Amino acid sequence: MSNATKELELECEVAQGCGAIERIIQPRDKDLGGFSVRRVLPTVGRKQVGPWVFFDHMGPADLPAGAGINVRPHPHVNLATVTYLFEGEMLHRDSLGSEQVIRPGDLNLMVAGRGIVHSERQRPEVTAHPQRIHGLQLWLALPEAMEECEPAFLHYPSEALPRTEIDGVALRVMMGAAYGLRSPVRADADTLYVEADLQPGQRLLLPEAEERALYVASGQLKARDSILPAHAMAIFEAQAGIEVEALEASRIAIIGGERLGPRHMEWNFVSSRRERIEQAKADWKAGRFPKVPGDEAEFIPLPE
Repeated sequence: MSNATKELELECEVAQGCGAIERIIQPRDKDLGGFSVRRVLPTVGRKQVGPWVFFDHMGPADLPAGAGINVRPHPHVNLATVTYLFEGEMLHRDSLGSEQVIRPGDLNLMVAGRGIVHSERQRPEVTAHPQRIHGLQLWLALPEAMEECEPAFLHYPSEALPRTEIDGVALRVMMGAAYGLRSPVRADADTLYVEADLQPGQRLLLPEAEERALYVASGQLKARDSILPAHAMAIFEAQAGIEVEALEASRIAIIGGERLGPRHMEWNFVSSRRERIEQAKADWKAGRFPKVPGDEAEFIPLPE
């Protein structure tokens, strides 16, 4: 059964059941050579949820010794990237001179603004042994007034991100404010990002936001009369009092925030202006972006 067919069936279930759900998205699987990435956003008919314009779930993947993540330097403009790991380790380098290892529970925020180049690799001491990699990579659109801001890289260690329990449900507020907590992570627009772990039978009332969605990284939940299976994203309508219940042990991510204007996206570029993307493409092809110190030898060419 194709992903499109599964999504249609889920939308039919939604139409018969939970009126609070606008739609349910099943991701597209992409093979990156040894491990899979599930691309949830953007998808046909839904390009954004609040400021979020891109949502990838990578792994979990068990990699043998000698294999690992090896993403060569590539550019971004007019967006911010968020990297969060459940398991494993990655090494971030960028054209600002940043070099940062990210481990489970940490959060990396890279604000591309007027332009940045980065790579994602792994240290030799990690790839020398069998390993497991599992995490989320997300992109945020920047408000139009911030699109050409100075690029920045910010690392937030696990202990800096606030956590609590709501009726026994362990959760962390990664970005924005929810459940009486406010994250210290920089947000240039009204942004929501919460991670939670639910045990079977536990319930969680969703925080309110102008737009919001819930991704089931593992497990299975129920929202009113609709079942949310593993790797599905439910887009919720702007209603108060929406509660989800775990049917099995589940890990979820809740994202959302203010609705920004439409964005153009091509390759690694996101902008409110189509001409800005064309300029970024020309600049990358002509070698006008800055280099990544310590990782200058390779780069990903512009797809033709």
